Amino acid sequence: MKYIPFFLFIALAALAQQPSVDFISVHGNLTVQPEKRMVSGEVMYEFEVLKSVDTLKIDAKQMTFSDVRVDGKQVKHLNSGAQLLLPGKFKKGSSRLTFSYSATPKQTMYFIGWDGNMTGNQVWTQGQGKYTSHWFPSFDDENEKVIFNISASFDQDYTVLANGLLKNTTIKDNVKTWHYSMQKPMSSYLLMMVIGKYVKHSKTAVSETPLEFYIEPDDVDKFEPTYRYSKRMFDFLEQEIGVRYPWDVYRQVPVRDFLYAGMENTTATVFAQDFVVDSIGFNDRNYVNVNAHELAHQWFGDMVTAKSGTHHWLQEGFATYYALLAEKEVFGDDYFHWKLYEMAENLQQAATTDTIPVLNAKASSLTFYQKGAWALHVLRKEVGEQKFRTAVRNYLEKYKFRNVDTDEFLAEINKVSTYDTEKFSNTWLLKPGFEVADAIRILSENSFMKQYFDSIGQANTPLNEKKGLLQQILASDAYHPLKEEVIFQTQQYTFEEKESLIQMAMRSDHYKVRQAVAKTVNPVPEDFRAEYETLLDDPSYVTQEIALNILWSQFEAQQSRILDKMDGRIGMNDKNIRILWLTMALITADYNNGKKVDYYDELLAYTKPPYESAVRMNAIESLLFVNKNDTAVLESLARTLVHHKWQLTRFGRDKIRELITNPAHRTFYENLLPTLDGDEKTQLDRLLNPKS
Repeated sequence: MKYIPFFLFIALAALAQQPSVDFISVHGNLTVQPEKRMVSGEVMYEFEVLKSVDTLKIDAKQMTFSDVRVDGKQVKHLNSGAQLLLPGKFKKGSSRLTFSYSATPKQTMYFIGWDGNMTGNQVWTQGQGKYTSHWFPSFDDENEKVIFNISASFDQDYTVLANGLLKNTTIKDNVKTWHYSMQKPMSSYLLMMVIGKYVKHSKTAVSETPLEFYIEPDDVDKFEPTYRYSKRMFDFLEQEIGVRYPWDVYRQVPVRDFLYAGMENTTATVFAQDFVVDSIGFNDRNYVNVNAHELAHQWFGDMVTAKSGTHHWLQEGFATYYALLAEKEVFGDDYFHWKLYEMAENLQQAATTDTIPVLNAKASSLTFYQKGAWALHVLRKEVGEQKFRTAVRNYLEKYKFRNVDTDEFLAEINKVSTYDTEKFSNTWLLKPGFEVADAIRILSENSFMKQYFDSIGQANTPLNEKKGLLQQILASDAYHPLKEEVIFQTQQYTFEEKESLIQMAMRSDHYKVRQAVAKTVNPVPEDFRAEYETLLDDPSYVTQEIALNILWSQFEAQQSRILDKMDGRIGMNDKNIRILWLTMALITADYNNGKKVDYYDELLAYTKPPYESAVRMNAIESLLFVNKNDTAVLESLARTLVHHKWQLTRFGRDKIRELITNPAHRTFYENLLPTLDGDEKTQLDRLLNPKS
């Protein structure tokens, strides 16, 4: 159907008194066609008209509709391009709306790999904000909560995940249909779907909630470190929050080239493949914090949802703080206070420019997440842990499956405490900046943090006057950041002056303390080289990368031997060690000359799909260092300009802007421009010919 004129759409939207209509539940029978980047299906909404209205509306971006019926009767409908509108007289009572739709979403539903190699292809959604209406007719308003039931049909060799319990599956002609059902309402931005090839592991929480963990078949050896502490944190949060997990199942699934770290879709967290790690990678970048954060959202955000962006901290501040409490359960009290300190540092450093307070829809993520978490920590300390728990439990029980604002939360604090919540709100929620003095006072109650602050106070003391104290710290069982601080304070001194401290640090059983040596000892003395080389085998890919870089750069005579030792190591998901190794192998004189073409081809392959964005950026950066004039690399860079992941497209734009200041590179891209299609051509043209 043709789109209606914009002015008419505005008028009709104004007539639609949507609060007068309560959409109760929806059933969607969907078919996804990834080769066409299309989703289609039949939808049935059950709704109740609370008072007579002239128009119903459902948000739907660039969709087509057919067979639109209310209570079985075909009705007139209008399509604005942003909404499905049903003009007419709707009287009080319950009704049923059915229709068919199709969409080729430009965002929110992402089709990974279907235009190339068919191995490991995926489809996944990311609807946070007001974006689900790009792939499923729904509601951009978080205050409209609906019980979602999704059935989806796809190739039986794949796994399809959606919100809620999997009721059953059916198979016909190699096409499998998965039937998912929710029992409680949620906001549309929490609707999800993931399609891919996965292996499932199942556990059961203490509360008997089913826990499902998915991982790609090639990553089954990484299952344990990826999902480490998951069940423990689930059980802890149920106990700490005091309200049973509000849904029937909880599942987690990684996807490739995800836009963020994770997303708390109701009953199903989607997270980035970057967090699928082996036991060494766990030490560098693990999923524990993201895992706990997204799980906490199942209560704070999914069950109880902020009424507007102004109160967004009720979701992100709570999830950030309860994730820290879960990590405290796993890693201990010193870890907990150290993370609070790191947040305080971030907030203090940003305070001069980040001046929008917590209770403002335009506040930064740093403010919503980290200042929101600090505000809760202060509240918990001042009110008392038990009273705070009681207030949170009452708040969640009172407003479950509803929308809330900050006053409603603070009212529950007032019921259990005489604490001055008005003063708290003015100081922590309505005032910009960060209360540094309060933070230091609270942190100093922890003995480790007090010792850490004391050590910072010694930073400018001459080494010979504090060496004994520093040695005592390194010999103690102090938490590792304190020992790292000791090493960082020696950075300005000669190796001879600090050698005894360095040797003590190298004997540490904590990789972070040894990593501090890797970062600070530069240059490496010849008589310390053998000891420094042991860092190449530390349980940290970051440490290995630092040590490889420094050893290769400083000891030319040892380059071939060091490269032989490190050959075959991959590193993290961005292939940090392998790409560094290939770069070094290419530029090391007389090293495996017969294999250099293969090394170059491998590195060049990493600049293109199907590799994830982080790998592509890493490889392009390295090849531009090796040979900035290779046209194959320059073309790979141009291919980054169109991608759903903004980090990759920004990288491509920044690099090309830098390159085209060179006339030869500008000429190359001008000649490449006519060979490109569609959006790639448009984006490159904008870089070559920016508007004044």
